[in-house]
Amino acid sequence: MGFADQRFNVNLSILFTELPLLERPAAAAAAGFTAVELWWPWVDSPVPEQAELDALKHAIEEAGVQLTGLNFYAGQLPGPDRGALSVPGEESERFRANIDVAAGFAASLGCTALNALYGNRVEGVDPAEQDALALENLVLAARAADRIGAVLLIEALNRPESPLYPLVSAPAAVEVVDKVNEATGLGNARFLMDLYHLSMNGEDLPAVIERFAAKTGHVQIADNPGRGAPGTGSLPFEDLLDQLTKAGYDGWVGLEYKPGDRPSAEAFDWLAR
Repeated sequence: MGFADQRFNVNLSILFTELPLLERPAAAAAAGFTAVELWWPWVDSPVPEQAELDALKHAIEEAGVQLTGLNFYAGQLPGPDRGALSVPGEESERFRANIDVAAGFAASLGCTALNALYGNRVEGVDPAEQDALALENLVLAARAADRIGAVLLIEALNRPESPLYPLVSAPAAVEVVDKVNEATGLGNARFLMDLYHLSMNGEDLPAVIERFAAKTGHVQIADNPGRGAPGTGSLPFEDLLDQLTKAGYDGWVGLEYKPGDRPSAEAFDWLAR
């Protein structure tokens, strides 16, 4: 067991960001990785020009890496936003406009996991109204994901860094997963288990894995404190990932950590090749 038995992919929205977007897939390949994932790369554009989509698709294909995960449009990320789908008005409309674009791009690269960030609470808006809108939009996203044979991921973030985000525990995110699956009957909504966020919330990670591994569609990691590479903090990743494997999780583990004050290519020394 241990790291050698895991399938790691690199999140190109937090690693290799010292490079232009179109150079990052090749950099990940040069670092020894065969798979990558991305937040929605065009933060100001839920519907970018086709030429931009084509250029990124070409860069991924030329690098010889597999795109294994993609976020739907989520507003300014990184930045003040934490998703758009529960935000009434223009942001919700931007999310809806993005659904088929993101799903189509994912399908063109054989990507089978789409992450939908819930969005922050909005001052002066009834949380129940936001939750109803969120469910409507998540149902649309789940149906689009199903059309391309993908899962819809729903993620818990952490309260200290995302105080306006309502899904700040594993049970809160899984409750939304269950509601979406009940509403669609498709069963393709899954929990995105980010061990960094859950640890920042003070959750019992072994207990979370035991309880929710069966509903987990993707795992992401960064150490705590600091959101750096494994070994820069105190989380026992080999034990936690071994527990996930024993619980039946056999999917990708996304490396969603900050490289620190060094080039991203040097941020993988914890991982034996």
